[in-house]
Amino acid sequence: MDKQLVLASSSPFRRELLEKLGLTFICDSPDIDEAAQVDETPQQLVARLAQEKAKAVATRHPDALIIASDQCAILDGSIIGKPGNHKTAIHQLQAASGKQVKFLTSLVLLNSGTGKLQIEICPFSVYFRTLSSEEIEGYLNKEQPYNCAGSFKSEGLGITLFQRLEGDDPNTLIGLPLIRLTAMLGNEGISAY
Repeated sequence: MDKQLVLASSSPFRRELLEKLGLTFICDSPDIDEAAQVDETPQQLVARLAQEKAKAVATRHPDALIIASDQCAILDGSIIGKPGNHKTAIHQLQAASGKQVKFLTSLVLLNSGTGKLQIEICPFSVYFRTLSSEEIEGYLNKEQPYNCAGSFKSEGLGITLFQRLEGDDPNTLIGLPLIRLTAMLGNEGISAY
């Protein structure tokens, strides 16, 4: 691989996912405003933010392959974010109980040398079991997922909250669709083998 691979993220979860591919890469945190714009759909939001992250990092790496991703969770037609605290997490899990939460994860691969940009939005759905107050409280006390959209960590104990999962790539739920990324890297002549 002659081009440097850069993950435009400070997320330890995305870093761990990319490590699965066995490729050499560095992380560079993009510093962008992640607020939604007026009348922006969830699809437009995640696509715009992933592109902005990639372009922000590309200015510091002018001849690299920049990987960027953004994700939002949608419940009852509204975006739900990271809870930030216990009280909000309780409300989020109560609202999700017995329902579907749809995740949209955008993935961008930007060749900062040529300007070639590949982008895809990968959907993934989580169907929650009907959760009791005790289950919610017990889960939150054990895992404290306050920095995770939807108030759960699917790679941890959060999996016990679900009835079923629906999507092409379980890594999408954690924040980096590796199946699509592998194809994008292949388009740039890079293989994990």
